[in-house]
Amino acid sequence: MKEKQNSSITEEWEKVARKDWERAKRNLKEKDAEASGFFLQQSLEKYLKAFLLQHGWKLKKIHELDALLDDAIKYKSELKKFYPLCERITGYYFAERYPPLVSEELTCEQITEDLKEAENFISMMFPGEELYGKKQ
Repeated sequence: MKEKQNSSITEEWEKVARKDWERAKRNLKEKDAEASGFFLQQSLEKYLKAFLLQHGWKLKKIHELDALLDDAIKYKSELKKFYPLCERITGYYFAERYPPLVSEELTCEQITEDLKEAENFISMMFPGEELYGKKQ
C-alpha cells in the first residue's frame, strides 16, 4: 500500500514539474529570461522532490537544488555530475525573488543551454520522461 501511495505522490509532483517546464519554455519564447529561469528552477525542484519521494524521502521545504541533489545522489550517484547545473539554477530562483542579491542579468541563450542540460538531468532521474514538446 505504501509503494502505491508513493507512486501516486511522485506522479503528482512530476505533473506539476512538467507544467513548470512548459512555463519555462513559453517564457523563453517570449524572451523573458528571468521568468524562464525561475520556472526552470521550479521544475527541477519538483522533479528532484519527485525522485526523492519515490525513494522514501521525507518531504522538506527547501528550494536549493544542490542541497536536494545531495540527497538524490544517495540513491543514484551518477547525478553528481549535475552539481554545477543545480547550483547555477538555484540562483535563478533567488534572482527572481530577491533582485538585490544578483547583479548578473540572465540571458535567453544561457537559459536555452541550461534547458538542454536540465533535460539530460531529468532523463537520468526519470528515463521515460520526454520533454521539448514530445509526447509525455
